[in-house]
Amino acid sequence: MAKEITPRSQDYSQWYNDLVIKAGLADYSAVRGCMVIKPYGYAIWENMQRALDQMFKDTGHSNAYFPLFIPKSFFNKEAAHVEGFAKECAVVTHYRLKNDGEGGIIVDPDAKLEEELIVRPTSETIIWNTYRDWIQSYRDLPLLINQWANVVRWEMRTRLFLRTTEFLWQEGHTAHATAEEAVEETRKMLEVYATFAEEWMGVPVIKGVKTANERFAGALDTYCIEALMQDGKALQAGTSHFLGQNFAKAFDVQFANAEGGRDYVWATSWGVSTRLMGALVMAHSDDDGLVLPPKLAPVQVVIVPIYKGDESVAALQAAGNKLKRELEAKGIRVKFDSDEKSRPGWKFAEHEMKGVPVRIAMGMRDLENGTVEVARRDTREKESLQNADLGDKMLHLLDQIQQNIYQKALDYRAAMTYTADNWDEFTDILDNKGGFVAAHWDGTPETETKIKEMTKATIRCIPLNNPEEAGSCILTGKPSVQRVLFAKAY
Repeated sequence: MAKEITPRSQDYSQWYNDLVIKAGLADYSAVRGCMVIKPYGYAIWENMQRALDQMFKDTGHSNAYFPLFIPKSFFNKEAAHVEGFAKECAVVTHYRLKNDGEGGIIVDPDAKLEEELIVRPTSETIIWNTYRDWIQSYRDLPLLINQWANVVRWEMRTRLFLRTTEFLWQEGHTAHATAEEAVEETRKMLEVYATFAEEWMGVPVIKGVKTANERFAGALDTYCIEALMQDGKALQAGTSHFLGQNFAKAFDVQFANAEGGRDYVWATSWGVSTRLMGALVMAHSDDDGLVLPPKLAPVQVVIVPIYKGDESVAALQAAGNKLKRELEAKGIRVKFDSDEKSRPGWKFAEHEMKGVPVRIAMGMRDLENGTVEVARRDTREKESLQNADLGDKMLHLLDQIQQNIYQKALDYRAAMTYTADNWDEFTDILDNKGGFVAAHWDGTPETETKIKEMTKATIRCIPLNNPEEAGSCILTGKPSVQRVLFAKAY
């Protein structure tokens, strides 16, 4: 099959790009920096979206939708927020085109907007302007809203799923009567993200809090989950922000409290994006294609008949359709690849490339013996199984694959997590090994910036429940009370 991809060991970046394209996840678009998510890739995103959406609803949240366009004046109300996004904003200045008289189209100079509109890079400003009308009393709180949307952040260097000018995401925006409730919400949603990453994506994550330098613009605290990819680089897989009363004060969102006074509400925001698709590819896949966790795979089991002559076609198609119905009755997502034109070897390679967790092959001899050949995508192991109770066997196997994919990623992270006690150890690990490095830091933004400039490594997070440990900063030698987690990152 002519779909070979560049080996990971040869060029990891090219391997990733090849795989995203050849597995049919996404394609480049005519608009620079934007991507087209193809049906197979979107099916995976839909499975992610469906699982997360239910988790949000189970924790009391409701979905809503807010405008794509935000008046520029809204950004003037929260200085730190606008500064954080100013260089990434796309601005709408006109509302009409017209014929230039020579067969072309130009922007109509007479159709300039009185106030420019920003294409949303994130929705805090438009949402908090709306919340001012929705929140009057403590009885209106908490307000727990989520939005599924697209956002635009102008990127100079783009990479499919990982960094594109336009991407899909969800953003939660909640309002609370007390700081304690808001912090509890922030951490609760971090736990939701961590559970999703580990139990659905099969990606182990470290939960932590960002440093001031890495904090979301306008937040008092940013919590995050950090994952490690197979090239030893970290990927921020989700964030949850405690916004304090910053946006409430900027947009004058006050409520009558239970004591009869008035107070500003306390806020959170939290989000994950189609960047999770990139994490899914890079955490598990190999040189032959995707390796998908069964919970998110669009097709969990593919049935491939091995035709030997025209006389076998009808029998194998009948058996394949019967097995498909049996597996679907167990809730398994099944494809019966009954195409007579493609050879079995081509089909095998195609489904390997797409990361289908289980392949069932059946020929005439299998029908005679009442067996099928079952192949796992994660380990490449094959075995012959009796047809009896095959649905239950497949459910058990899919659970095994889900757990194995997670455990393999967890073992890799453990092997790629190091401690460094001085600068030489620190740089040696970053240059020659990669992975997470737990090291002491003096707690100053200046030192953090210097380390980033010198090594391209950033503090990914200060892990939650981090043990206190006296030490000396790897760069300055100044006192430190705990290790923080460094890595080079996407």
